[in-house]
Amino acid sequence: MMIDFQLIERAREGDDAAFNQIVQAYRRKILGTIARLIGRPEDVEDVGQEVFLRLYYSLDQLRAPEVFEPWLYRLTVNAAYDYMRKQKRRMESRMADLSEQHVELADAAESGKRNHDDRQKAGLRELVQNLLSNVSEEDRILLTLKEVEGLSLKELEQVYSVKENALKVRLFRARQRVLKAFAREETVIKGAAKQ
Repeated sequence: MMIDFQLIERAREGDDAAFNQIVQAYRRKILGTIARLIGRPEDVEDVGQEVFLRLYYSLDQLRAPEVFEPWLYRLTVNAAYDYMRKQKRRMESRMADLSEQHVELADAAESGKRNHDDRQKAGLRELVQNLLSNVSEEDRILLTLKEVEGLSLKELEQVYSVKENALKVRLFRARQRVLKAFAREETVIKGAAKQ
């Protein structure tokens, strides 16, 4: 826990200074989580703002200060889900408006701007994003919270409101789906290299 329970209690009672201290204590961590979940750096601040707005308006619903962090993660995950659903709808309409030639030209222009190291990093990032895009949003968020954010099974149990054994099964299956996506991706890459 990054802050003490008394600060949470003061914020629940309407102390704006206490709420600002909570925001300052968790801001970087929440924004980092959002960045890893949504994959669009330009929108991280907006989603973070939404998380803290939701926190402000629902702080009185917090059952006990001891469950604050998992509860805050749940708010963060929900805001990221909402954002991704909106983006998916927008992206579908945007992609329908672009011809394949426009997409190829945009890709060529982008790759021409980067130096060799940036292209390698982008390729690796794209591979990871592609692998994660081949699994459900639920799998991607669960794996990000566990593997990147380092949440324990106990913390995830509180975030997802399920038993630890159910989480272990979910994690195992999510990892298996990522491995299968990687195997498919590797097969496609090897096939393209032979041609």
